[in-house]
Amino acid sequence: MGDVLAGFHAAWEFESDSVLIRFERGIRTPKLLQALGERRIPLEAVAAVTLTPGKRGTVVLHAVPRPGADPLMDAAAGQLKEGSDPYRLVLPAERETLAEYYADELRAKLSDHEDMRPESYLVAPPEAPRQFKAYDGKATFDGDSVAFRWFWTGASSAKWKAGDKTFPISDLSGVEWRSPELFEGHLRLLPRDVSGEQPGQADQDPAAVVFGLGYGPVHESLPFAASVLAAVRASGPAPPQGGTLCTESAGPGRRDPADIADRIRHLGELHQAGLVTDAEFTSKKAELLAQL
Repeated sequence: MGDVLAGFHAAWEFESDSVLIRFERGIRTPKLLQALGERRIPLEAVAAVTLTPGKRGTVVLHAVPRPGADPLMDAAAGQLKEGSDPYRLVLPAERETLAEYYADELRAKLSDHEDMRPESYLVAPPEAPRQFKAYDGKATFDGDSVAFRWFWTGASSAKWKAGDKTFPISDLSGVEWRSPELFEGHLRLLPRDVSGEQPGQADQDPAAVVFGLGYGPVHESLPFAASVLAAVRASGPAPPQGGTLCTESAGPGRRDPADIADRIRHLGELHQAGLVTDAEFTSKKAELLAQL
């Protein structure tokens, strides 16, 4: 096709085998769409196309992605607000005839296998931040593993006792993202081995970081979750039955002495409050001092 259909916050460029969606960076554009920049959607990743009336004299062209075709939408799991849905193009109502033309063109090119679930992701994961700050810790992803480093001011005593965590992608089966705009928002890493006991609340689970007001916003945490999810799916089959999720504490290494001092100070406060035993205090303090 090769034509461009421009709407509010985005423009769709139609090609023979895909749609290139470019998002505007204006102040009224939702932050998630600004963060995405642009995305190429292969037509085989689209299950259906709809055109419906919108609000206040608009129409909405919507490409419905196939389940399993886009890691971003899989991670979102239906939690995105309409305005942040990257597959919606809102246009003035006077452009309805033109939008209907493109909708018909797209429908004619879609696969007939509407219930097909792709074996691998068809849409590339978004350019995601390699790290973001949640309420109780910082999450980092280097392509091979996800690391959680806890904040003294937000992490629960259970997470503090567990220590900073590193999760190899090969030991994960997926992620659970709960929007920070919803109650109990969090990002939880899911093990391939599900034979163990079920995880508890996210604020007590060392395999999860929790969100809060201003922490783990959608435009940072969702692309991060999608990138991890895509890496997990590309990592191959699950390990043999009976394997366990490796959640090793961060290895020793040189760190800022001021940071270590703050950690030891907070450890002492937990010890005085009775949240850490004498043995735990001595062991953890020695571990921190070894990192100097």
